[in-house]
Amino acid sequence: MAHIWQGVMPAVTTKFNADFSIDRGWTKKNIEAQIDAGVDGIIVCGSLGEASTLSLDEKLEVLDIAVDASRGRVPVLLTIAENSTLDGCRQAEAGAKHGAAGYMVLPGLRYLSDRRETLNHFRMVANASPLPLMVYNNPLAYGVDMTPEMFAEIADEAKIVAIKESCGDVRRVTDLINVVGDRYAILCGVDNLAMEAMLMGAHGWVAGLVCAFPHETVAIYRLIRAGRLEEARTLYRWFAPLLALDVSAKLVQNIKLAEAIVGLGTEPVRPPRLPLAGAEREAVETLIRRAIETRPALPQI
Repeated sequence: MAHIWQGVMPAVTTKFNADFSIDRGWTKKNIEAQIDAGVDGIIVCGSLGEASTLSLDEKLEVLDIAVDASRGRVPVLLTIAENSTLDGCRQAEAGAKHGAAGYMVLPGLRYLSDRRETLNHFRMVANASPLPLMVYNNPLAYGVDMTPEMFAEIADEAKIVAIKESCGDVRRVTDLINVVGDRYAILCGVDNLAMEAMLMGAHGWVAGLVCAFPHETVAIYRLIRAGRLEEARTLYRWFAPLLALDVSAKLVQNIKLAEAIVGLGTEPVRPPRLPLAGAEREAVETLIRRAIETRPALPQI
């Protein structure tokens, strides 16, 4: 499997200034921290990156920041998450000119496409793209499920090479492998299913809490790859309450609060999102600080 489609790939947050403009300094600082911790790639402008609030020009600006921060050390993927398939095609053409190594592609948003329309969407974006694609399957959030049989049907599209699987059922990894074999790289997109998915054959982890805890996330992946499962399990159990913050409608606010507490980011989000407040914020902050207090020493890997 090509290096670009395995390992830990943070879906990074987009940092904003108080006036909601892009905070280039903090965005770059966090990406550099991810790379320094040993991640295998960077994904920008996804759900966690608040793609729904970014213009195409802003998405390309964030891509530029990430490519500059990477300096060729790891691949940078741009997320294509558009209402219109044609806008997705335009983004696929533009991102390649800004240094993207590939794309993570969602189905068309807002309109819930049927099987035929969904496959056509991914085929059109693949045909427009000069770069390889990872299909992001998240029916819980976006209402469209790319089933294993659909991936078999679209297997003739050579540019579609990977799957970010976020259906919420770890059994899907086995179902995919049984139907499509090793045709695609499979990456888990649900933080608190990641170890389970990798044990069942997933090649990597598109991660969220990694944005605040990059060393721990990388350690879990590397321990699993090394067959040191008891050590991985111990670390994963410590991490589990934090990882659950990724499985929430307010995952962006949760993770940005964690980034701010550990010194890897800031909290501003773009409306309609607002930073956490009141009892909700207190509960999340207590969970994060408790995890920091009990943070385990990481093994040598």
